[in-house]
Amino acid sequence: MDLPQLQALAAAVEAGTLDGAARLLHVTPSAVSQRLRALETSTGQVLLVRSRPVVPTPAGAAVLRLARQVELLVADTRTALTGDEGTAGPPVLPLAVNADSLATWFLPAVAPLAADVQLDLRVADQTMTSALLRDGSVMAAVTADPVAVPGCTATRLGAMTYRPVAARAVADRWFTDGVTPAALRRAPVVVFDRTDDLQAHYLRRRAGDGPPPPTHHVPSSADYLAAVRWGMGWGMVPDLQTGPDDGLVELDAGGAVEVELWWQQWRLRSPSLDRVADAVRAAAAAALG
Repeated sequence: MDLPQLQALAAAVEAGTLDGAARLLHVTPSAVSQRLRALETSTGQVLLVRSRPVVPTPAGAAVLRLARQVELLVADTRTALTGDEGTAGPPVLPLAVNADSLATWFLPAVAPLAADVQLDLRVADQTMTSALLRDGSVMAAVTADPVAVPGCTATRLGAMTYRPVAARAVADRWFTDGVTPAALRRAPVVVFDRTDDLQAHYLRRRAGDGPPPPTHHVPSSADYLAAVRWGMGWGMVPDLQTGPDDGLVELDAGGAVEVELWWQQWRLRSPSLDRVADAVRAAAAAALG
């Protein structure tokens, strides 16, 4: 496995097509195809499903992790030797983070490093980000999974506290008799996306099993908060996004849900990745406790 072959694999997955990979690498699509065939021959494995977009096979995910690691080590070594990142610029660090962390404490943590690394942020639910580590898509992730992905380390960051809140009009209309199981099954609820289980978890705890209430999906952290403020329904909102003057009513004083967050990253000695990890851990310690 040589460097151009590994670069071809990483570029194909990033771009989604061989033509896109060719544009990223400034070579012809035929050259990308030849490099991928040579890589598959040398590993004795099919590494990519040639769909649109291309998808790494399980063997391809393992080699993709190697490709990402080699790219990072090459970039770090070039900087260490010459003090210059070269034409490619600072090293690229693909990271996965949940939307609520991204909207609150994560960006202030990594912003001071913007001149030294190129951040490629992938947003996914905290229960899903570790899967991006497993398939080689990212080098590190903020995740709810405390079990380290093979080849990675896991460090606890803290917990985000979510509470069931609603606009005053929603509370007055649907919860005049309190947060009863019947009221929770009738009142509309705002859910982030179809992987978001926070509201469903709270409903099961307070109302048991039953048909879901009317549900609005708003897959943006800022817009989710706006939807709750505009009275589209109640929702589980993190304490980091609420305040005394936001017009929201806490529906259930005992209804807080704690979501533990962990930082998982490749077990790889990289100055660039270590600097990001240090910044993330320090910010989490201040914001999450």
